[in-house]
Amino acid sequence: MNEEQLPQVVMPQCQTEKILKGQKALVTGGSSGIGKAVAIALGHAGADVVVNYVRGAEQAQEVVAAIELCGSRAMAIQADVSQEDQVSAMFAKMNGEVSTIDILINIAGRQQAAPVDQMTLDQWNKVIDVNLTGQFLCAREAVREFKRRGVVPEISCAAGKIICMSSVHEVIPWAGHVNYAASKGGVMLMMKSIAQEVAPYRIRVNSIAPGAIRTPINTDAWQTPEAYDALMTLVPYKRIGEPEDIGRAAVWLASDQADYINGISLFVDGGMTLYPGFATGG
Repeated sequence: MNEEQLPQVVMPQCQTEKILKGQKALVTGGSSGIGKAVAIALGHAGADVVVNYVRGAEQAQEVVAAIELCGSRAMAIQADVSQEDQVSAMFAKMNGEVSTIDILINIAGRQQAAPVDQMTLDQWNKVIDVNLTGQFLCAREAVREFKRRGVVPEISCAAGKIICMSSVHEVIPWAGHVNYAASKGGVMLMMKSIAQEVAPYRIRVNSIAPGAIRTPINTDAWQTPEAYDALMTLVPYKRIGEPEDIGRAAVWLASDQADYINGISLFVDGGMTLYPGFATGG
């Protein structure tokens, strides 16, 4: 199998059903990879989208342009989600430009791998600060706005929706990536705890937990036939995930079609969490 033969899943240019029409969404880390696909999918579904980025303004503007092609409004805002003052400023700017927020998709994240005995405190802190603290800071601001505004029935059944980006590594240990796995395990229980707390306000909080997704962050895992074949030993469905797989899941989970779903981790992983090594009895 060569690179050109690797399975591809392509999003349609525009979705005909605008199931998020009239809603305002913020996607953190929206300028590349999974964040880019999610932001564009939300725009195709009718939402106006704020694309957050920390670097790469040109990339962020390309995502904005792609969203606008289907008739949705979009804008880019630079902010480091691990910094409280920058998160507050981002939400203030969004409220000023698009008046409110209905959907928060917490995607901004990072990896810094190292054996545990060689991992520096700086490597630990940088991953936890973005992957976990950043999601907390953005969720806190979103909840404040959802509570202030309440349910607007003509827009959505819910007062607001938060989708945290987790990982299969919220349940699968990952040697050499203790900071990343710890951050995603933390995201899982943070999400569930917030969901439990804010459900009476008609605020829904869930996570998407991707498995192996074809993004620039993990190029080494799929760019050659040998690497791809090795990866497939971990994926019963025998294809790598595409960022658009996560985009479609995010649109559905943010929509009123998923209105009775709250506090869950939706694994989008081709069966990776089925532990395929045990398929023949271990």
